[in-house]
Amino acid sequence: MPKFNYTDLDGHVLQLLVAVVEVGSITGAAQRLGVTQSAVSHLLDKLRVITGDALFVKSGRGIVATAHAEQLAVKARELLMSMEGFAMAGPFDPAHWRGTFTIAANDFQRDVLLPPLVAQLRQQAPGMTLRVIPSNIPSLEMLRQEYCQLVISPRPPDGGDVMQKRLFEDSYRVFYDPSQREAPHTLADYLAAEHITVVYEPKRALDLDQWLAGRGVQRQFKVMVPGMAALPAFVRGSQLLATAPGLLQQHLFKDLASAPVPLDCPKMPMYMIWHIRYHNDSAHQWIREGLSQISFKATHPLP
Repeated sequence: MPKFNYTDLDGHVLQLLVAVVEVGSITGAAQRLGVTQSAVSHLLDKLRVITGDALFVKSGRGIVATAHAEQLAVKARELLMSMEGFAMAGPFDPAHWRGTFTIAANDFQRDVLLPPLVAQLRQQAPGMTLRVIPSNIPSLEMLRQEYCQLVISPRPPDGGDVMQKRLFEDSYRVFYDPSQREAPHTLADYLAAEHITVVYEPKRALDLDQWLAGRGVQRQFKVMVPGMAALPAFVRGSQLLATAPGLLQQHLFKDLASAPVPLDCPKMPMYMIWHIRYHNDSAHQWIREGLSQISFKATHPLP
């Protein structure tokens, strides 16, 4: 068996390790990296010899990373970041930027903000790939362990090593199918109706739902779905009401009608959150500035 040492490591091997750990599949990692499965298997064999660890073991029909592989993936992400910084030494030029930028966002933030960001990347940084993962309830570990470089969420995690900036705030509206019912004009109409809502995690209601319930506003929830993108299919052709961010009228809910919520309720803020290690990184600053401009345009449309 050939012997290897640390000098046999390169960026391709590190990217492979991170990809297999995150995807949990040889096939999925090959698809992400644009290589063959046999190439992935070959590099994994090389990495096993270098590390002296199995790295991945079978679990059902898939594979799972060993504890050592999880630890190595954290270091691999740091090394890849350092290598990218080395390659980009000097003035930042997005036209010469190469790599993958990962943003954690749920379907609302994803649909409102990220398609325009992709358009900007394709025009100004064509060598970059945007990867989007679900943020759910974002945690500090997502940023600390480099699962992503940026999180977009109304719920910034609390930590001294993360930074945040408010992108916008949105008003809630009541969405409905006008072919099936009228808008709820009064609070009594609203409370008498049947509703659909989003529950991202078990027993963890949306902030608005928690706020209303805490003030004694009890609605009849007939459907609960795991994301905003699922709401329109259930509202269409039914008398269900969905109380959701008003910006969705421009995207997911554009074929539905909406009305103001017939009671005072708070607005929904939206933040971008990043680890302090990226605060002064030129490429990261460029992405953040782009998102700030996109969010302003989304919330201040031209007449």
